[in-house]
Amino acid sequence: MKLDRLRIIVDEREKKSGIPDLLRAVGINIEMKTLPIGDYIVAPETVVERKSIHDFVSSIFDGRLYDQCNRLKTQFQFPILLIEGNFDEINDITENPLIFYGAVSSIALDFKIPVLPTPNADHTAKLLVSLCSRKESPTGPFLKKIKKSNDIQRQQLNVLSSLPGVGEKLSVRMLEKFGSPLRVFTASSTELAKVEGLREAKAKKIRKMLETKSKHLKKSNQKTLHEST
Repeated sequence: MKLDRLRIIVDEREKKSGIPDLLRAVGINIEMKTLPIGDYIVAPETVVERKSIHDFVSSIFDGRLYDQCNRLKTQFQFPILLIEGNFDEINDITENPLIFYGAVSSIALDFKIPVLPTPNADHTAKLLVSLCSRKESPTGPFLKKIKKSNDIQRQQLNVLSSLPGVGEKLSVRMLEKFGSPLRVFTASSTELAKVEGLREAKAKKIRKMLETKSKHLKKSNQKTLHEST
């Protein structure tokens, strides 16, 4: 199969990884999009979530990992988790490597999501090409409308999980303490810091994100807001 006939949808945030350039260099057609889930769509029902070893470990501790796996599994028939980096560094990244391997085991056995390791970006690009060029890959539209959950409890967790450094575990703790997302959004950084595992620095980062004026705010509305204060 000629590589110039292959197509991969790539999340915009993957530009800095250098992988999109590597894919273009071998002739793959690349489409950059802002993907709500995953990093590379290599077939209509096959999405790849790429994580460096450092990010993988970080996502375990802040609760993002399992929420992401749940969303990947819900939206795509064949999700794949790709872990990139030198596995010899695991002992330096975490004091207990069993936490790392416990998470890998859970993803493979509980979520039924394959976990594929690559040593660097070059090998990641090669693996993506291989996944994209499979003759068995189904045909059809790559991009599809992501299903929205009608479950209010799930929606609340998804909203809170979008906050900086907040995963599903912290979202649950926030709801246990404050009762609703609205109460979370109006809480002070001091109140947020009282949530187990949140800490003051992360609480301040959340407040900064919520309070910073958006660049999309129209000038007419800025004037109105200024007059009302």
